[in-house]
Amino acid sequence: MNTNAWQDFNDAEQQLGFDLIPKGSLVRVRMTIKPGGHDDPAQGWTGGYATESFDTGAVYLACEFVVLEGPFAKRKMWSNIGLHSRKGPTWGQMGRSMIRAILNSARNIHPQDNAAPAAAARRIQGFHELEGVEFLARVDVEKDAKGLDRNVVKLAIEPDHKDYAALMGSAPRVSAQAPASPPSYPSPAGPSHQAPPRPAPATNKPAWAQ
Repeated sequence: MNTNAWQDFNDAEQQLGFDLIPKGSLVRVRMTIKPGGHDDPAQGWTGGYATESFDTGAVYLACEFVVLEGPFAKRKMWSNIGLHSRKGPTWGQMGRSMIRAILNSARNIHPQDNAAPAAAARRIQGFHELEGVEFLARVDVEKDAKGLDRNVVKLAIEPDHKDYAALMGSAPRVSAQAPASPPSYPSPAGPSHQAPPRPAPATNKPAWAQ
């Protein structure tokens, strides 16, 4: 007997629970942005990623965060990252701080490292570089429009956190006392330490012939 996906449900995934993820949980997430079609090239907002609220005029990134692993794998959370508010600069400043922390977390940059490679890793060409970025997030709980509790992401966990290395699989590249020549920061972050190269075996050949 031939059946299709809408006749045989044995291979369907089991339902995900709807209990809240406990507040304060640290989880690895992948962030995607729901395009809102609002561009302002003068601000660097291009590609249609930003959203403008018709009610308040606020501009933000509408973000979805998918938990990648652990007991809450595949769970989704939604939060906005503020870009502009008519009420003042505070919301936009909070949004910039959030994006800085996301880049630090995703690219394994110590928050106190201000050397040139770290500074370059905190620069982006546009919001498209945040699409699909993976980082360590702290889960929070807030009320939705109906007064019900929901999970949100308001904080990215950076490499100076004691649990960062274990949960992200890499150690901080730079301590608070940054070395004189800090390493470069690839994206995404790779292993924090590499074995030193082995010296070449000694020979009697001149250097140009080895």
